[in-house]
Parts: sequence; structure tokens; C-alpha cells
Amino acid sequence: MAAPVRLTGRGAAEEEIVRRMSDHATEKTTIAADAAAIRAVLLDFARYPEWVRDLKEVEVLGTDEEGRASAVRFRAAAMGRSTSYTLEYDYPSDEVIAWTLVEGDIMRTLDGHYTLTPNGPSTDVDYELEIDLKLPLPGFVKRRSQGRIMHAALRDLKARVESGAA
Repeated sequence: MAAPVRLTGRGAAEEEIVRRMSDHATEKTTIAADAAAIRAVLLDFARYPEWVRDLKEVEVLGTDEEGRASAVRFRAAAMGRSTSYTLEYDYPSDEVIAWTLVEGDIMRTLDGHYTLTPNGPSTDVDYELEIDLKLPLPGFVKRRSQGRIMHAALRDLKARVESGAA
């Protein structure tokens, strides 16, 4: 992993620019539904544009032997422009939905997973994400963007599942 590069300029405050360094973050929420209901929403990729605000288009490119998506192409609004990326999905257990980036126009890495843990009548959802953008951005901008992406994803998932629209 590359070390941060510190840039200084005349009279300018020192700013940390992180190059070729991925950011890893975790966010959690509890959803008032069982894990099966949440999993059903997460695996219904065709309906993502109905409830994921910045997603414009989703195409399932392949499925596994159980009929679950194994590769999915997304087109989304990001940083004032349209971006496309393809994720490969893995299902190591009933509790985990994981993905890795196959290709992306502005990302080197977009890997993550959801872990669904039953908690009485509800389910705890852990969302872990690692992002590395091709664009050199200040570390604080990357972290803020990543936080917004994760918070919005969990907020939208929770609203979708709890509304019963699944």
C-alpha cells in the first residue's frame, strides 16, 4: 500500500493526498425484518434503480448454479458524472453477500460485503466497503464520499425492506 504524499505550497495548509491507497470502512444498522427478507431485496438487482437513488441502470450478466447473480453491471451517477462498473458476486454463506470489482471507469477497487445477523425479530446488517478511485482526491474527500455512499445504501435498504415494497 502506498504511503500518503504530503503536499505543501506557499501559505497553503498541508493537505494529505492519498494515491493508490484504498479506503476501508464499516457501517451498521438494524432492520426490522428477518434476514431472508433483506437478502431477497439485496439479490433483486433488477429492482435496485427503484430504491437506490443514484443507480440509473442495472444489468445481470451471469448467474450461478442457484440462479443468483454472479456478475452485475451498474451505471450510476457519481461526482457529477455517470460511471459504470461491473461487480462479481460471491455467497460464502446464507449470512454474507460479497462482491469484488471486475472493471470500473473511475474505480480500481470497489469490494465489500453485507453480513446479515438475526437479532430477535430484527436483523443486524454490517456493511463493509473498500474503495480505491483512479482519480487522485484528498483523503478527507474520499472518506466523506465513502461515508455518504455507505450511509445512503443502508438508509435506502432499510426503507425498502421496512416499507414492505420488496
